Amino acid sequence: MIEHIEPLAVRFADDGMIPNNPRFPVLIYVRAFSPVGSDPAATVEKLLGENRWTPQWRDGIYDFHHYHSTAHETLAIAKGTVNVRLGGERGEDFDLGPGDIAVLPAGTGHKRLSQSPGLLVVGAYPPGQQWDIMTGRPGERPNALRNIESVPLPESDPSFGADGPLTRLWR
Repeated sequence: MIEHIEPLAVRFADDGMIPNNPRFPVLIYVRAFSPVGSDPAATVEKLLGENRWTPQWRDGIYDFHHYHSTAHETLAIAKGTVNVRLGGERGEDFDLGPGDIAVLPAGTGHKRLSQSPGLLVVGAYPPGQQWDIMTGRPGERPNALRNIESVPLPESDPSFGADGPLTRLWR
């Protein structure tokens, strides 16, 4: 494991379509892990699992604005690069590459803008949290806002465990 690094912490306001999270910042860890071997996704899945975040999928990132109202999400880049917009249409763009981890609190809008060939992302969630997909449609908003408010805090940081930066920055 790499020694603790301080993540970039970025807050996004509710833009009327995408609520983002009113309490917690997005955390972006640059080179939080070393993707090695023929299956670099397995490297990050092991790290996330050891830190009590459940890896649930290997894929890319959707190319439309969406958010999860029922779960906090970790996006770990195992291979390739991706340019993502976080925070909705008026949010901010970020370039992520191998070894980078973005932790999105429930409600945070995200969308892939571009990617390199062979992009591989591992998605993980705290134990017991099941993700949904919200896109900012007006009818979904009241229930989504209630859900976001009730999503429990994770017990640990996906990169550095119980003593990691998330446990300090999200308390």
